[in-house]
Parts: sequence; C-alpha cells; structure tokens
Amino acid sequence: MKQWMLPLLALASSGVAQATEGMWQPHQLPALKAKMDALGFNMDANKMADLGAFPMNAVINFNGCSASFVSPQGLVVTNHHCGYGAIAYHSTPADNILNEGFLAKRLEQEKPPVPGYKIWVTESMTDVTAKVLEPAAKLTGADYFEAIERNKKRLVAACEQAPSSRCGVYNFHHGASYFLVQELEIRDVRLVYTPAMSVGKYGGDIDNWMWPRHTGDYSFFRAYVGKDGKPAEYSKDNVPYVPKRFLKVSSAGLKDNDFVMVMGYPGRTNRYRTAAEVEFAFEQNYPKSMDLRNELIDIIKANAAEGSTARLAYAGTLAGLANYAKNFQSMIEGYQSSDFIERKRAQEQALLKWIEAEDERAAQYGKVKLKLDSLVEQTQQHLDRDLILGYLYYNQMFTTAQSLYRLANEKQKPDLERKKGYQQRDWDNMRARITRMERRFDPKVDKAILLHLLERYAQLPSDERIEALDVAFLIGESFNRDKVAAQLDAMYANTALTSSANRLAWLDKTVPQFNVSDDPFIKLAVAYYDTVIAKETLDKKIDGELLKARPAYMNAIIAHKQSMGDLVYADANSSLRVSFGTVKGYFPKDGLYAAPFTTLEGLANKATGVEPFDASAAQLKQIADKNYSHYYDLNVGSVPVNFLSTVDTTGGNSGSATVNGNGELVGLLFDGVYESIIADWDYDPAKARSIHVDSRYMLWQMEKVDGATNLIEEMTVVK
Repeated sequence: MKQWMLPLLALASSGVAQATEGMWQPHQLPALKAKMDALGFNMDANKMADLGAFPMNAVINFNGCSASFVSPQGLVVTNHHCGYGAIAYHSTPADNILNEGFLAKRLEQEKPPVPGYKIWVTESMTDVTAKVLEPAAKLTGADYFEAIERNKKRLVAACEQAPSSRCGVYNFHHGASYFLVQELEIRDVRLVYTPAMSVGKYGGDIDNWMWPRHTGDYSFFRAYVGKDGKPAEYSKDNVPYVPKRFLKVSSAGLKDNDFVMVMGYPGRTNRYRTAAEVEFAFEQNYPKSMDLRNELIDIIKANAAEGSTARLAYAGTLAGLANYAKNFQSMIEGYQSSDFIERKRAQEQALLKWIEAEDERAAQYGKVKLKLDSLVEQTQQHLDRDLILGYLYYNQMFTTAQSLYRLANEKQKPDLERKKGYQQRDWDNMRARITRMERRFDPKVDKAILLHLLERYAQLPSDERIEALDVAFLIGESFNRDKVAAQLDAMYANTALTSSANRLAWLDKTVPQFNVSDDPFIKLAVAYYDTVIAKETLDKKIDGELLKARPAYMNAIIAHKQSMGDLVYADANSSLRVSFGTVKGYFPKDGLYAAPFTTLEGLANKATGVEPFDASAAQLKQIADKNYSHYYDLNVGSVPVNFLSTVDTTGGNSGSATVNGNGELVGLLFDGVYESIIADWDYDPAKARSIHVDSRYMLWQMEKVDGATNLIEEMTVVK
C-alpha cells in the first residue's frame, strides 16, 4: 500500500468526533457528512467535492486572500484588508479613498485594475503523487530536490496549455502526496466599493486579534473579461464576467450554535512539526521576528509623515508589519502561558513508543525522527543572519535589482530549468510588481530601511557575515553609520531604478549588460549574485533530504493516528479547503464569557471620535435613531456586527465566504481571537475561535450609511 493513501483511509475508516478541527480538502467532505449533518448542514456533501458545482465554484483565490462571487455579473466580495493594497494604490492625499471610502454607482465609475491583481477560480485538483515522486525515487539530496521541481514544472507546463489556466502542484502532508491544481485566471479586476477606514479597519491595531470586535472588514471588486467571455487584459471594452456559480447573501443571519462553513485558501499551519521545531519557533524565531517588524514600523513612520504620499505608499506594508508583529506577540504569550510544549513532547513520546512496540513498525519508522531532527537543526544554525537577510526584502531597491539580475541569468536556461518565479509564466507578474512599485515606493523610506538593516547586520559575528555585503558597505570590526548613510545617499542619487520606466527596461537586458552597468544597485546585485547561488546550492541539499524525511515522519504520524481512529487532515498549504463548525462564544479567562455576537450599540460605545475608533457621524446617527431596517436580530437586540465560530482557520482564509447550512453567505471570515492565534500550531477546541463580519452589518452599512443600494439590488439577498 502506498503511504500517501493513508490520510484518506484514516478519514474513511475512523469516527468523526473531532471533525470541527481541520481544514479539509473538498474530496474529503463526503466522509464527513454525518458530522456535518448533525451540526445543521443541509446540502449534498458529494456535490461539495465537485469543484465545478455549487458552492465550491463560487469560491475564489484573490491575490493571496480568499473571496467569492456574489452576483451573476462577476461581483466579488472579500475583506477590506485583502483589498487594502488596491485601495491604497488608488488613493492620493487629495482623493484618499482609503480613508474616505469609495462607491461606484455605475460600471464605468469602477476603478481600473491594479497591475498584477488577479482572481483565480479553482477548476480541478488531480492527484499526481506518482508522477512527481516515482521518477525521483532513487535520488538524494540536491538531485532529489531538483528532480521533484522538474517533475512539478513539467506538469504545470502541460496543464497551462489550456487557455487562461494557471496551474500549480501542491504537496500535502509535507510531501507525502501531491495534487495538480488547475485554476481559471481572470486578469481584469476592478475596485467597486470600499467602506471608509473608520468601518473597514474600525479598532485598528488595538482591536486586531481581539474580542469583542466591531469591524466592517469587507470590500467589493468586479471581474471583467473580453466580449467573447474569455479572460483578457484590461480594456475599456471588457465586460463583467459571468461566473458559473455565485452565492446568495442572507439577511436573516444566524443565532448561537447555528452551523457555519468557511470555504477559502488557508495559508500555512504547522500542526505536525516536531517539539524541537516548536521550541525553536516560539523561543527564538518569533521573538526576534517581532522585534524586527516593530523596528521597521518605527523606521517607516519616522520617515513618512501621516497623510503624506509616502505614508500612503507604505500603508499596506505598515498594515502587514503590524498585523504579524501582534500575531507573533500573541503566539509567544499563548505559548508561555500554556502546556503546549509539554503536550507536544508527550505526543512524540507516545508516537515513538507505538513505533517501537512492533518490529515491522520499528523497521519502517524507527529512524525517521532522528533523521528529521538532524536536518532541522542544520536549517536553524544561522537564524540571526537569515532573518536580517530575509527582511532586506522590505528594501525595494536591493530586492528589485537582485530580481532583475536573476531574471537575466535565468533567461539563459531552458524554461523548465529556470528557478521557480523566473520562468516565462512569471514574467507578467514580475512586470506588474515593478509597475506597482511606482505607488508603493519612497526613496527616503527605502533608504532608511536599508540603513537600519545594515546596522543590524553589522552586529553579527564576523563569521556570520557575508563577504559581498561587507565589501560593498565597508563593514569591518565597527559600523560607521554616518559613512554608510552618506554612501546610501550617493547610491540613491545615482541609481536609475527609482524610475518605473527604467526598471521595466532592465527586464529585457542581458547578463553582459548588467555586468558593465554603473548603476550602484545593479553593481550590488551583480556582486551579491554568487553568494545567493552558493546559499541556494547548500539549501537544495538539505531541502532534498527534508523532502524525504518529512513525508516519512508524517506517514508515521498518520499511521499512529489511524490506529487510534483519529481523523487526519493535511496542514494548510494555500490550496482550497473547507472548515465547518458552529456559532459559539468562549471563556477567554476564568469567570469571563465572550458572547458570540457584537452589536451596533457596542460599536457606538467604543466610538471616541479619534482613530481607530472614529465612527462617522452618519453611522452614529443611524445607530442612535435605531434605524435597523429588517437587519434587526431579536436574540441580540440590535443589528449584529461581528460573530464568533468554532471553524478552524488561519492566514489566507481572510475574506473566506462564511455560509450557513444552505450555502448562503452569512458573513466573511477576517480574524481569530487573541487566545487562539497559536492554533497555527496547536488547536484548542475550548478557545479556537474565528471572527466573522456579519452579512447583516454589511448590508445595513451599505443601505443606511453608504448608499450602496445598487450593489444590494445586484446581489440576490434572501431573508
């Protein structure tokens, strides 16, 4: 029996006692029918496994977030924070729609697409495990890693022969199985409506990850295609896309203990990592990453005044930095106040004891953990250096020059041998990133980020530093900040890469042209290139070994869980998943109960008139007048704003459609509670709660405050 089949066998042969935990692949849902039905699911679980049927075909991937179609005219709803970058892109100090909001009452008023913003509709998921693994089975190390990558690229290239298809090969259970995912790519995506910041980000960073919450985290976009109905680049002649399926929107809402289901694209979870990896992440990686993020936030704010063009350019960057700085902080606090590491160690001991209890198991799995531990330890040896070099990504000049030079080198190879991200299929995305940079870049801010990171880099021990960087910035036993600052002043004054047109021109240049360039950032990229390649070569060897060790360890975990009748789901990996549960409050602390709904009155009670609790006068008047319309909920005594559920979610689920047992949209997933952020690693059913914006609040705000009645009329709203 092939080991990659174990997850499905475990699911089919076991009970469903723990089914509300897990982010399930659509094809697994029929085996979960009994549990779902018991909670209030009223649809056909078999149809949920059909990606071309309702409701799965209405669920879409929106630029790294989740979203869904909600009208037959390609209207898309997602979170405000998922649309944040596009909204900021269209904002200026004179027309700051990020702060004030925006509504297109007619199609021609919708904002043109942001370069690179796309929608992907998942059309099929095909098991290709044998095609990926078997041709590489006898190889090891870097050879194994490269063979796996080649096999995946071949499958993707064949898949993308279909018109307007974007394909990818995803590994599940850390490489035990592989699925080829085919998506329809829609390239013309326009902003239709966003509430003001005082709605979409009400509570700001103060309320982020917190409950009670009163945030209207939603925005609307529209997908466009050519007149022939096929995806096309932006044109004023394009027409709204007609989706095969779309979700109806419920104005009836929910009550406590009602069934809810979330469909989306969760990013990454780490539920099956070893105890040593858990300890390293929470005691070393997260604290240091949090510090770096907070430092960069301070640097950006100090060099970009509130309300300036520079601050608007970095609005999305600041939001992302702050979001994960708080995420890491809560992760650390949750870890320190829990018995997570002790339980993880106990789980490992139970696994090892089970392996050793039988000779056949001992022969098959006996050495897998020792091998994995050794490899993982090698990846952790240079944490301080790797973090600083990783955060250099936030310096756009350095990163852009490197990407351009890498592209020139990769173009010299056959397409299938090029590094992922630099194949011909990736060139449009690279061009879009470079174009978007025009409105997301400020030389003063960029320079300050680089200076700070170089100063942090210079504090590393000499044997951890990189010769190319030391030579480029004359870093030795000490760091002369003034001297390096002056050098950076000269580099920014003499580079042509601050111009979008010049950056785009470099996309077509050759390696010899790069090698003779006098541009200071191009010269730095050329000097740094050999270092990048050398590190990648070392990483490939370890990564290749990990691609064998992790699946072996994962198969042992799966077999152990199967022996106990436990369900088995794969860690999240940005592919389409379904989670389900019920509306439910929780006890964040002893003696303190968090009710599952918040209300308009709670929103008004938080209002101070000062950001981030700066609810508008128009909104507060509607609340004071109790102008609830038919969105009033007798059980909560008002219009519900946000609600809690037990659905299992993580980053990437943002914007996910939350539906009731009939598949009607009742809200959007946008966050988790502070006590459950550690759920990326450790699921606690008592405290794992997701936060959703209630569809009734969305409709109320649209009707009573923003006048978006044209969109309400376009959608199918059911009572």
